[in-house]
Amino acid sequence: MPKYWICVTSEENWEVIKARGVWGVSERGKHYIMSVKPGDLLIFYVIPKRIGRIFKAVSEPYVNQEQIFIPVKSRNEIFEYRVKVEPLLLPDKPIDFVPLVEKLSFIKNKKRWSAPLRRAMLRISEEDYKVIEEEVRRHLK
Repeated sequence: MPKYWICVTSEENWEVIKARGVWGVSERGKHYIMSVKPGDLLIFYVIPKRIGRIFKAVSEPYVNQEQIFIPVKSRNEIFEYRVKVEPLLLPDKPIDFVPLVEKLSFIKNKKRWSAPLRRAMLRISEEDYKVIEEEVRRHLK
């Protein structure tokens, strides 16, 4: 049974993820990514307020010191804890996240809805995954 994740990234690193087929986090997100297994489903939340694509994890987590991601807070950030991913659902363009807020159970405070998305990644329920997946499927051609 797969686990479901939301991965939070910048616009610049979103381009790296799509081009390289890899997702990475810094030391702060290590605990989360080390729980990812092949077959898990990762929804990418692209700052600000958009869903990019849905990917499937295709490797165990690993460490790689190569600087491929663009540092966000510190020039020393490498996002060395990584997992290989392959695209699963590919909408033509990112989808507005805000209309989904009311439907998602992991967002407890609907007024401060972005609070859970202030970390590199978080695990979500299958039900929340299905809400987002349905919206992504509506935007497929």
